[in-house]
Amino acid sequence: MRPHRLLLTAVLALALLAAGCAVVKDHKANVTLQKTPPVHIAVVPKSVGLDYWSKVHLGAECAAAQLPGVKITWNGVTDETDVVGQLNLLNNYIAQGVNGLVYAATDATAMSETSDNATKAGIKTVSIDSGTTPQPANVPLIATDNISGAQLAAKELAKAIGPQGGKVAIIAFHAGSQTNDQRVQGFEQELKHYPKLHLVGLQYSQNDYNTALTVSSNILTANPDLKGMFAANEASDIGAVEAARIAHRTGKVKIVGWDTSPDEVSGVTEGIVSGLISQDPFRMGYDGVRAATDLL
Repeated sequence: MRPHRLLLTAVLALALLAAGCAVVKDHKANVTLQKTPPVHIAVVPKSVGLDYWSKVHLGAECAAAQLPGVKITWNGVTDETDVVGQLNLLNNYIAQGVNGLVYAATDATAMSETSDNATKAGIKTVSIDSGTTPQPANVPLIATDNISGAQLAAKELAKAIGPQGGKVAIIAFHAGSQTNDQRVQGFEQELKHYPKLHLVGLQYSQNDYNTALTVSSNILTANPDLKGMFAANEASDIGAVEAARIAHRTGKVKIVGWDTSPDEVSGVTEGIVSGLISQDPFRMGYDGVRAATDLL
């Protein structure tokens, strides 16, 4: 799943998403399940509450609606940093003996045995958005190319700042999450091609808007000459934008964010955000459930 640049076309992307299941209606196919219906698939996001995961949920529901006899259960922790909570939730589904498990790992290392335990129990398992380290060979991973996406973010930030360069910062979200770590890695790799851009800070929002606002404000205060910020997910982007507003530095500090929630798109249309890296969360949820049923 390749990321792509999103500027003012964000509104169009959201309009397409609003069509919901109609977007993928042509992918409806006759599937013969080896399991006797009903087939129960548990879908576990990193957390619930963010616009991004709501779109993943819609995609998962769409896939289930197209598959007679398939029922999904959607459940997740409220805080993406609640690794223990997600682990307990996944273990409960494994103990229940669900037919399929589709999940996004909050921590790549901590969840490394979860997929193995599920498959050993006969549960067809699929990783979405964020996989594990290591990723079992028999567990598909449906995810964005986060390294390439972050490299694109660095290019766009460099373009927005201009040839004079300057100080930049990263507002990441949760260390240990595969998506987070890959985005930081990709951005830092690409930044090496721009010697006039200097990384002066890496902070984590913990996937919380208020924390993102706080750490972004701290970076802006400590660096009055800061030229740009890469906000690596929805919460980080919204917090960074608000921090720039409060500091009266919108336009002076260029921001490139990630994902396309309505609030993030507003940042683009208002000219505060130079660009967003767009994913397809609806399709990620859809393909995750379809992949699990294909394994049955």
